[in-house]
Amino acid sequence: MKLWSDSFINGERIPTVYAAGRPDVAQGVTFSDNISPHLAWSEVPTGTKSFALICHDFDVPSQGDDVNKPDREVPADLPRVDFFHWVMVDMPATLAELAEGQFSRGFTPRGKPGPAVAALPGARHGLNDYTGWFAANADMAGDYFGYDGPFPPFNDSLIHHYVFTVYALSIARAPVEGHFTGAQVRQAIYPHILAEATHSGTYTLNKRLI
Repeated sequence: MKLWSDSFINGERIPTVYAAGRPDVAQGVTFSDNISPHLAWSEVPTGTKSFALICHDFDVPSQGDDVNKPDREVPADLPRVDFFHWVMVDMPATLAELAEGQFSRGFTPRGKPGPAVAALPGARHGLNDYTGWFAANADMAGDYFGYDGPFPPFNDSLIHHYVFTVYALSIARAPVEGHFTGAQVRQAIYPHILAEATHSGTYTLNKRLI
């Protein structure tokens, strides 16, 4: 399989319009356009019955003690963990492209609805990890379905990497139910993967690194 995007070049910085956060003169950082990027794929293997999509950032600090503190940076040697930004399953086998802005335009406090996907009937969105990030915030807490883009700590000493992966599956419906997560989808679809392809970009809000 091959995967590409007209929204940003593989391996390069993701434009701000596709991010959830952006630099701001007055506040330091603020919410951005949060537009879901264009993705397209080809060379799909015979026997594909559906597609799954996962976007994750593997550079997220494993501890939050130093996160978004203006007087320090998050150390580069701090262990890092995955943060899922987009999880979608049951995309039809006839599909070969996701249009820019088809699944997100703007950041929605308390999260966009799901699991049903209005822009692609039959598909299902999983929860992204803003669900956990905002869980203790009275104004923002909720179930965050679908795409919500990069918003890394503004003081992180690492530039974050965002990997979009499309999986061709041998099953028409992924074996996950309810409010499923990216980690659950990864585990559930593993035995059914016929092929996969990735497209990645980078993003930072650290003024020293921009």
